[in-house]
Amino acid sequence: MSALVSIPAAPFAFPLDPAHTALVVIDMQRDFIEPGGFGEALGNDVSRLTSIVPTVAALLALARRLGWPVLHTRESHRPDLSDCPPAKQRRGLPSLRIGDPGPMGRILIQGEPGNAILDAVAPLPGEWVIDKPGKGMFYATEVGTLLANHGITHLVFAGVTTEVCVQTSMREANDRGFDCLLIEDATASYFPEFKAAAIAMMTAQGAIVGWSTSLAALSEAVGRDYAK
Repeated sequence: MSALVSIPAAPFAFPLDPAHTALVVIDMQRDFIEPGGFGEALGNDVSRLTSIVPTVAALLALARRLGWPVLHTRESHRPDLSDCPPAKQRRGLPSLRIGDPGPMGRILIQGEPGNAILDAVAPLPGEWVIDKPGKGMFYATEVGTLLANHGITHLVFAGVTTEVCVQTSMREANDRGFDCLLIEDATASYFPEFKAAAIAMMTAQGAIVGWSTSLAALSEAVGRDYAK
């Protein structure tokens, strides 16, 4: 197998290094995605997020077959909210703020039912699970050290929402020197126009933040290369 695998992508082919790649799955949490959760309580159409679950599951299966490390994130806070800045806690509706009782327990609090990752894309034993108090996965977490210790240089991204936690994490990773590839059909937003705008911004100006492609293109490219 060649050292690099060329993945058809926007704005041009992504040079994947399979031996130093990890899959990152951002915030596939019940409260964001399931009907009856926090996201729906805010008036969002969660079906837009629910629709990507089979694709994320298929992407996870591919990464596991290839032996890539998998990192799952949850946006979450300690029960005493000591890791939640007051400015963040003040956001949202007056009756639906971080730490308040929600349809699936206290909102964005570790250990609450709504904070759990969906069963269909749940972590397997040995996969990394990171509780992050911010939008980005590097802020106030051990992600940087974890990736460095495992020699990771390339990151494949999936999850929700495209324009908030996914984009923030990709921008953080880009600033730290990682090559980042977003799987377009494995990410979603409550607002389709926000997803499209986020992908356009990230891939503009010669992949200023990163690249994007489909699961089919990734799967075909790595499958063809591994078959050699």
